[in-house]
Amino acid sequence: MSYVTHLECAKCGKHYNSEEVHQLCECGGPLLVRYDLERVKENFRKEDLKDREPSLWRYWELLPLRDRKNLVSLGEGMTPIIKMEAAGPEIGLNNLYLKDEGIIPSGTFKSRGATVGVSRAKELGIKVLAMPTNGNAGAAWATYGARAGIKSVIVMPKDAPEITRNECAIAGADLYLVDGLISDAGKIVGRAVKKYGWFDVSTLKEPYRIEGKKTMGLEIAEQFNWEVPDVILYPTGGGVGIIGIYKALRELQAIGWIGEKMPRLVAVQAEGCAPIVKAYNEKKTESEFWNNAHTCAFGITVPKALGDFLVLDAVYKTNGCAIAISDEDLLKAQATLAAKEGAFVCPEGASLYSAAQKLREQGWLKADEKVVMLNTGTGLKYPETVKVNVPLLQPEDDIPEA
Repeated sequence: MSYVTHLECAKCGKHYNSEEVHQLCECGGPLLVRYDLERVKENFRKEDLKDREPSLWRYWELLPLRDRKNLVSLGEGMTPIIKMEAAGPEIGLNNLYLKDEGIIPSGTFKSRGATVGVSRAKELGIKVLAMPTNGNAGAAWATYGARAGIKSVIVMPKDAPEITRNECAIAGADLYLVDGLISDAGKIVGRAVKKYGWFDVSTLKEPYRIEGKKTMGLEIAEQFNWEVPDVILYPTGGGVGIIGIYKALRELQAIGWIGEKMPRLVAVQAEGCAPIVKAYNEKKTESEFWNNAHTCAFGITVPKALGDFLVLDAVYKTNGCAIAISDEDLLKAQATLAAKEGAFVCPEGASLYSAAQKLREQGWLKADEKVVMLNTGTGLKYPETVKVNVPLLQPEDDIPEA
């Protein structure tokens, strides 16, 4: 049974039939999936989760798929939340946690959006998916598209990580590189979509990716026994993750599974590409295009997000904030988390530790607050961020004492 009622424009509020193929609203706003939450409340209980599979599809009643025969899954979801026993106290935080998306299929949280988005595309009869990407989203959608028998056309910047290029190629996607940024890739995809009638799965240009991403919020609530943490830090590029987490928690409030408390949501960006942070500091509701964007945290190199107004709304309404981190600081944070906690996180995820340190120094975070860093992927996908000089031994050499 599906509890989806309709699609709703996040800008103008216009409703659309969820059983038809839609992209953006006629006003240009992104469409969000809406549910009959009263019926969900009547028919879905916390106890129902006890015997369900440990994947994001355990939250079926709050997801948009109608028929399980269309499910395209690789067992994604229910990633661990790990307390930072050493790295937390080092920066003055006694209850610092890491939710690690690095162990998910494809190695990043992008699998969440892909499993739901591709499943729904299959259900709606989509034959070709097209998207611009900084790498990881394209890799995930190509992987799940292959499993679903749906063709993927991917365009990414030429500087995208080689690993993600290889993932797209080996999954059979038509892969193209552009001498520019993701915004340039988006323009190329937009022209192709208009010319060939492909389904554009760019960030927020289809309604279902966000439904997969919101399961991070559902899991956090369940993993903390339905007592939400005080703060959630999130690396923000397109912003779908933070939008989805906020949507999930609002839906849980509506069905009575959590109380009125909401975590303060923190959007973390890189100093070389921080349009959301600039808008937040200027108390604006939308961001401006960020020129000459550049950061080693490639996944958050998004000069202008379609859903920027939704990110800022979530930050404002939860009394959160937005903060920018230098590449130098986030790389130091990446090394610290690996050395002290054994957590080899992606550079985007590492930015959160640096952000937590700065916010603690400013007094914005309190020592005993429960703080969750949402690491969006494994550091193994970014080998170029780790620079080491390893001694070369001859066969007769001995290792010095440690």
